[in-house]
Amino acid sequence: MAVNVSVNSGNGKSGGAAASTATASTATAITGELPADAAFATRAIHAGYVPADNGRAAVPPIYASAAFDLGDASRGDALAAGELDGFEYSRVANPTVDALERRVAALEGGIGAVAVGSGMAAVTYALMCAGEGGGRIIAPSNLYGASVDALGDFLPQFGIHTDFVKNVNDLDEVASKIGPDTRAIFAETVANPSTELLDIEPLARLAHEHGVALIVDNTVPTPYLLRPIEFGADVVVHSTTKGITGHGNAIGGIVVSGGTFDWANGRFPQFTARQQVISDDRNGEWHSFAEKYGKAAFIKRIRIKYLRTFGAVASPFNAYLSLVGLETLPQRVSRQVESARRIAAHLTRTPHVVKVNYSGLGNTPQFDLVGKYFPNGVGQILSFLVDGSADNVRRIIDGTRLFSYVPNIGDARSLIVDPAHITHREVPAEARVAAGVTDNLIRLSIGLEDAADLIADLDQAIAAAY
Repeated sequence: MAVNVSVNSGNGKSGGAAASTATASTATAITGELPADAAFATRAIHAGYVPADNGRAAVPPIYASAAFDLGDASRGDALAAGELDGFEYSRVANPTVDALERRVAALEGGIGAVAVGSGMAAVTYALMCAGEGGGRIIAPSNLYGASVDALGDFLPQFGIHTDFVKNVNDLDEVASKIGPDTRAIFAETVANPSTELLDIEPLARLAHEHGVALIVDNTVPTPYLLRPIEFGADVVVHSTTKGITGHGNAIGGIVVSGGTFDWANGRFPQFTARQQVISDDRNGEWHSFAEKYGKAAFIKRIRIKYLRTFGAVASPFNAYLSLVGLETLPQRVSRQVESARRIAAHLTRTPHVVKVNYSGLGNTPQFDLVGKYFPNGVGQILSFLVDGSADNVRRIIDGTRLFSYVPNIGDARSLIVDPAHITHREVPAEARVAAGVTDNLIRLSIGLEDAADLIADLDQAIAAAY
């Protein structure tokens, strides 16, 4: 499956033909030779990769090459102009990474994707691409700690400011923050560590009424449990480090575009300004991203301006590990969700546990959202509050035998962490407390061990801590 990869090219890659032709061929380009109605588990194994185009290797190979031979001067010029498909330089696109991008795009229902070096690179690239030049973002404060830090402290240094809301599902509160400079609403589909759920559909309608994009972090549920684009989200980001790769062995991130948002609606001048990098000044041809790529303008800009310039490149080896992980995504997540439900239910009856945060229990105020968005479960993370002090929390963590004390989620191994001291340490105290992240909170990411063994491990650790 050939793909344009020069900065002036690409159907779902770094550039390409006019948006009309690119969009028309998106489904075939992303899914390869699969039937249009192929099931999720089938796409998780086969989408985005054609063995005949890769030496008939059954598994996508690792293309450990910084650059690719241009052939001759004529071919090189055609590649650079976007008139010919092919790969040039791995900072922009690589065949192994390309297979991952196509596969995740197919699983999320997007028109294209760009894989990057980490989940935070995906978050910051997406937010900066929408907000560059003085835009504002609306977001809740109950986000992953590094995202809160980026929005509240770091992105303002680049002229991108955030209006935080207490409840992103409160449409009136969100609407009150929308102003002439608002570019996007950003939220997590399942908040970490509270597991609060995002009501995507009405939020997307509100955003689109004002010409604002909805960008969501779908890391916790993965596309197996939720596909936000189907409910109106415009851009989806993931830390592929987590459930997508699933074995705690490869850092990565990805940005997926839904391909339906109008980036030339007047709120995003960066998409209508003519750009040298996608133009041909020798022939007097000048283009903006919106002119050249239409609804694909966002994902093209992510690759051509952000990946190519800032360089948070996904390694081919890590992309390979993520592809291997994706093959078992449905089976892994199904098992983890089943175990997480059992463990959360058990903790509600466990001495010294005063509160359990797990929206998948079915007895929370968001029960209706579970049925609408998460028929297969809300994911493998949960958190719980214990009585006593931070010393009791430390003794529980140190007393577990099967849980690894690791600041990660989505691993095949079960993980335990105290968010206030680790994952949310950089979040201001007021926002931390508002999100329920106190010194007495413990977060779990449930792996593939036997649920009964995990329950027994928690029971003995909690009992011994008091």
